[in-house]
Amino acid sequence: MNNPRQHPLLHVENLGIEFRSGDRRLPAVQNLSFSIERGRTLAVLGESGCGKSVTAKAIMGILPTPPARVTGGRVLLDGVDLLALAPKAFRKVRGADVAMVFQDALSALNPVVPVIRQIAEVYRIHRGASRRDAETAAVDMMRAVKIPDAANRARHYPFQFSGGMRQRIMIAMALALEPRLLIADEPTTALDVTVQAQILDLLAELQRERDMSLMLITHDLGVAAHIAEEALVMYAGGAVEQAPIAELLDRPAHPYTIGLLGSIPGPEHRGADLPTIPGLPPQLDNRPTGCGFHPRCRFATDLCRGEAPPAHRVSAGRTAACHHWKEAMDDYQVAGA
Repeated sequence: MNNPRQHPLLHVENLGIEFRSGDRRLPAVQNLSFSIERGRTLAVLGESGCGKSVTAKAIMGILPTPPARVTGGRVLLDGVDLLALAPKAFRKVRGADVAMVFQDALSALNPVVPVIRQIAEVYRIHRGASRRDAETAAVDMMRAVKIPDAANRARHYPFQFSGGMRQRIMIAMALALEPRLLIADEPTTALDVTVQAQILDLLAELQRERDMSLMLITHDLGVAAHIAEEALVMYAGGAVEQAPIAELLDRPAHPYTIGLLGSIPGPEHRGADLPTIPGLPPQLDNRPTGCGFHPRCRFATDLCRGEAPPAHRVSAGRTAACHHWKEAMDDYQVAGA
């Protein structure tokens, strides 16, 4: 590319993903578009099953095929469509240009192989490093992610580390080749609050040092607020709101985002039932007509039930896929006044 900084590092355009079950085709992601700028963090938010993780796996080229497959769209990394790459070419990109940290480090790591060998394998496969050089680099990466006494602990097995230390090992493996984009899929879910903060601070520090872009998948708005500059809210396989994280938290423009914010427990809920969004997300094989959120939305009208809303421009760099986004924003502001 002539000047790669003229476009986002990652641009996902009209991505579609489906699962096949017998003769049935179940859409998991539909017409999803978003971008991540260089050196920036995008938080991808939404309830379980909304398509966050399957989108990440499509970007990484690790969708379980079958039953999943990409049905359309493009995933552009520095202008190169990853979905158009041959499998061999994609393997060269994976790890070197885009890498992923998974939710459950204990499941992702090999339980019978010392962690030094697992990290070193990245250098040996992708860079042809000797065993000695690869293991030296592996220990250096363990130090980079702040694992104490890295040289001695490198010979330990995954079960000999705490949950937070295992997650640091996963981060070390993901960052070994200095990728330009890191995808972190619920990286702190199984950790206690103190360790969560440590892992998030580590990711933010490494991102700054490496001028790396970060796609953080989470259902926790507190986690998103801690580390992200931008937010993408997904529901039923599509984007319902995209905005700078501060604007989204201050004045959401989609009823679903309002529901997510309202379900965060606070001191005022002590001793009372926690607020929830009524109803359940739609099943893949039973999606409602029109707006996918309308069965759970108090702003819903006949227009919502009959016509899927486009992504309305709320402000510069901000969109909401809601026919009544202005009403939702104003109502939220009044309720919070």
